[in-house]
Amino acid sequence: MLPKFEGSNVQVLGISVDHVPCLTAWAESLDGITYPLLSDFWPHGKVSELYGVLRSDGKSERAIFIVDPQGIIRYIDIHDIGTQPDNDVLLTELAGITGDTSLLPYKATEDDLKKLPRGGVVMYCTSWCADCKMARKWLNEKNIAYTEVNITATPGAGEQVRRWTGGNVITPTFNINGEIIIDFDLPKLKQVLRVPD
Repeated sequence: MLPKFEGSNVQVLGISVDHVPCLTAWAESLDGITYPLLSDFWPHGKVSELYGVLRSDGKSERAIFIVDPQGIIRYIDIHDIGTQPDNDVLLTELAGITGDTSLLPYKATEDDLKKLPRGGVVMYCTSWCADCKMARKWLNEKNIAYTEVNITATPGAGEQVRRWTGGNVITPTFNINGEIIIDFDLPKLKQVLRVPD
């Protein structure tokens, strides 16, 4: 989604209380990140503390802030580390702040949903999700053929996942011949795919 943001004069930044080598390794583990990553390591967590998201254990909450060109915080989302933020909400907020309606999220149609793959093992995921990477590795090790659907690039895929999960975007989510498995639930996957321990 970065080209969409950049075309609307929106700058994405990542910030963590980790030191620079740790951030570099993390970015590389996700096949590279092209937006700036900032280290809030020293004085430890000072920026996180100023934004009210430094936890007592020295880590920061997983949070998203939208700051307008005047430096005013216009949106805050603090969420569980295992929960992916809803990009549609962010796009709608950004469209309201910038006035750029091209940022408004694409609304999936029933035709989009009908075009999604069916049958066999279908994994709905993102390229950066750690659980998705573990699921890919496990499926490949077990020689299980699967179809991968990127929920951020495939029209209707994110909406389909939300319908299965009751409104959340959880990756990976599997559709195995009509049986839905939410997250990388290995015992459930083994059971449905009849894979021995």
